[in-house]
Amino acid sequence: MRQTRALGWLLLFGIGCGGAPAPAPAPAPRSAASAQPKQQTLEPGLTYPVSRRDALVETLHGVAVPDPYRWLENTTSAETRRWIDEQNRLTQSYLSAISGRDALRSRLRELWDYERFGLPVERAGRYFYTYNSGLQNQPALYWLKTLAATPKLLLDPNLLAADGTVALKRMVPSRDGKLLAYALSRAGSDWMEWRVRRVDDGQDLPEVLSWSKFGGAAWTKDGRGFYYNRYDEPKPGAALEESNYYNKLYFHRVGQPQAEDTLIFERSDQKKWSFHPTTTRDGRYLVITIAQGTDPKYAVWYVDLTRPKSAPVPLFPELEAEYSFLGNRGSTFWFKTDLQAPRGRIVSVDIARKPLELRELVAQQPETLQEVERASGKLLINYLKDAHSELRVHAETGQLEQVIPLPGLGTVWLAEADSERSEIFYSFESFYEPRLVERFDVKRKQGQVFRQPVLKFEPAAYETRQVFFTSRDGTRLPMFLTHRKGLLLGPETPCLLYGYGGFGISVTPNFGAGNLAWVELGGVLATPNLRGGGEYGETWHEAGKRAQKQNVFDDFIAAAEYLLRERITSTPKLAILGRSNGGLLVGAMLAQRPELFGAALPGVGVMDMLRFHKFTIGWSWVDDYGSPDDAADFKALYAYSPLHNLRPSTRYPATLITTADHDDRVVPAHSFKFAAALQHAQAGSAPTLIRIETRAGHGAGIPTDKKIDEVADQWAFLMRALALR
Repeated sequence: MRQTRALGWLLLFGIGCGGAPAPAPAPAPRSAASAQPKQQTLEPGLTYPVSRRDALVETLHGVAVPDPYRWLENTTSAETRRWIDEQNRLTQSYLSAISGRDALRSRLRELWDYERFGLPVERAGRYFYTYNSGLQNQPALYWLKTLAATPKLLLDPNLLAADGTVALKRMVPSRDGKLLAYALSRAGSDWMEWRVRRVDDGQDLPEVLSWSKFGGAAWTKDGRGFYYNRYDEPKPGAALEESNYYNKLYFHRVGQPQAEDTLIFERSDQKKWSFHPTTTRDGRYLVITIAQGTDPKYAVWYVDLTRPKSAPVPLFPELEAEYSFLGNRGSTFWFKTDLQAPRGRIVSVDIARKPLELRELVAQQPETLQEVERASGKLLINYLKDAHSELRVHAETGQLEQVIPLPGLGTVWLAEADSERSEIFYSFESFYEPRLVERFDVKRKQGQVFRQPVLKFEPAAYETRQVFFTSRDGTRLPMFLTHRKGLLLGPETPCLLYGYGGFGISVTPNFGAGNLAWVELGGVLATPNLRGGGEYGETWHEAGKRAQKQNVFDDFIAAAEYLLRERITSTPKLAILGRSNGGLLVGAMLAQRPELFGAALPGVGVMDMLRFHKFTIGWSWVDDYGSPDDAADFKALYAYSPLHNLRPSTRYPATLITTADHDDRVVPAHSFKFAAALQHAQAGSAPTLIRIETRAGHGAGIPTDKKIDEVADQWAFLMRALALR
């Protein structure tokens, strides 16, 4: 069995010009008391709420840094709650007056009402997969006794909360398929509760395992228990704010209370390490992948489970490269790694032989290695070629045997495979085609559709093409353009430019009903592949992190300038969108090039680059951003931090900030402070609004109803801001 697909999951997702100026320098220190709160008129009848400005100035590395809105970091105070209510009332008043908003929401519900299938997981001939019939708030979990059997409902999270805010975050069946370890989250939190359910009768066992975050579960071969990671219980009332350090790996025996779980591994000298377990198919080894922060650099230890009370043994003791465990045959372990191969390769190592020696099976290719699964002596490999998928079958000895044809420019995800079976499942989707699930037999080299949604629109009416443009320093970058077939592009064409650019996360073609609604409005969806992502391997990632972060912003500016130069759109019709790290990107664009865009939609963004590391899991982002506590990193962070680079008396484009009050990844104070500062600095009449969702978190597990409402509000805001007909 392989390890969880991504360990750099702590900031997620749901997507030559040469003329860009140098980034604006950090503003000269000002007395925070010199500019008192003011009321500003946006449009007739709309006035910003007053946001108190404190005279707080903090000296960091010899620089005086005002922080007048730090009081908004206390998200539970009466004053902050009152501020939230006032901002939400203003925003909803503005949005409710937009003509066409209700019709847009109705159309979004129609487009969202399509079947969505998760990738199946097979155990002892039983198959488990999630399914959403269309407008269910959360996908439910089903299982099949055989592929030809009628699906049976195993778990429906929609029955656990009337507002749909309880989500199924993880599901891991035991080897015999008779027990299911599953994890739930509430109100969008990253915190999970593990439970155990009998598959045949659908009944839960009594135990509840709390204070787990981001990890999976790994069953023993006999099904008597599983390994999982967790943190110590936070202080009362601090679950949404307290930093997460000192992760621990435990073994849980089925039927016993959590208090009796056995501690397997901890490192009191490494407070930032987190432990991710995998058990081998033969049941002999526990493989422990160790991560620190978000960089794809892991250490690997293992335990020989045939030796009672055996201590973990280091295999790759240093966090120096990616080592993603793919499986074993006896003492030979397979790994996907970027060691001496920034685009990835596949290696094996025999742990019984000393000294240890890596044997290369599949060398680094011109394309970027994304995923690998083993099935019946074959390797199914998912590559990225210019940010879209290419699927290949190799022999375990490394030779290429087949390239599986795909429908077009799209994204493939592989299901977890069984090395002793010849079947494997994978999904394919594009910007205008929802996910279908394919079953492929690697021995027969044949595939067939396992599940495909029935649609209420015609995908053939849309098209995606890929263009290339040049960034400020001459770097060549790709960008996907999606729109209706036959659309005449020009300065009056509305365009939505989406970006991310960070944490090695690749932005590839993916379907979203919201994006399709935008294209139906006559818009273009532009999706560039910025540095900082993983589209071209670790070198591409490194080129957009820490001191090189400005490259990401330059790339995005170059993408916008390409769209303008090629007359695909014009500034009054150009909107920008990003979430999380992409929200930071949009915030930086508002600070650096506000005149370039007609509207901005920063979502759950990291806006205060001097204090991000002080909340929940924010310390882990130092891998990508650098540390504000380091003088050199501080200089780079202060130069682009969105909160600190807004300029008073500047005309900013229409902006709708979105966040959620239960976001315990990028805490909402980032967006609160940025909204207050942007409203204070705004000199133009374009609205600066913030939409604060309640009982929701960073993104994963948000109920369908809330997703539709948010997108309807965002697109309605753009309709008014860009003057769409």
